Amino acid sequence: MNEPLRLVCCASGGGRTILNLLDHIEAGTLAATIECVVLSRTMLPAAERCRARGLRVYEPPSDVDIDDWVVSRIAATSPELVCLCGYLRLLPIQPWMRQRVINIHPALLPAFGGRGMHGQHVHKAVLASGNATSGCTVHFVDDEYDHGQTILQRECEVVSDDTPTTLAARVFQEECLAMPEAIRLLAEGRVHTEPWGD
Repeated sequence: MNEPLRLVCCASGGGRTILNLLDHIEAGTLAATIECVVLSRTMLPAAERCRARGLRVYEPPSDVDIDDWVVSRIAATSPELVCLCGYLRLLPIQPWMRQRVINIHPALLPAFGGRGMHGQHVHKAVLASGNATSGCTVHFVDDEYDHGQTILQRECEVVSDDTPTTLAARVFQEECLAMPEAIRLLAEGRVHTEPWGD
């Protein structure tokens, strides 16, 4: 039997995706451990929520370069996989991190991705487009926003009276299934990885 996959989770908001992963771990449906949570800012709701569930949480000191600090904090933990769970900064990918960092995006990439496309901005853009479907994408992280190789996608319907809030809720239901499934696929070696960069 394989050892649980050691994760570090990074967030910039409420931490719901991290808590969903922890729910799957505690239910025995995801063979992983969350070694720590690394946040991009202090005073985020994720800090209190994750600590309340027994997770070790790191918040950046005020006098550091955030990106350098986040990378060094991740490196100090030596995780097998880094999960960006609503992390809104462009994480500098070091050589050792290639194809070890995944992100979940609340749309069907490559549409509705890129800098500034997060949260309600994404759902507003989907509704403005008139698309009949939305969903989420789990992908490897590279040097561009929302650009790396797709691991999996899940779709949901866009209904005629949707608002950004109602669509976001439906997409998040799919995210709660997609992220654990992507981690399972990676743990089982069932993801074919493409060459990274030059």
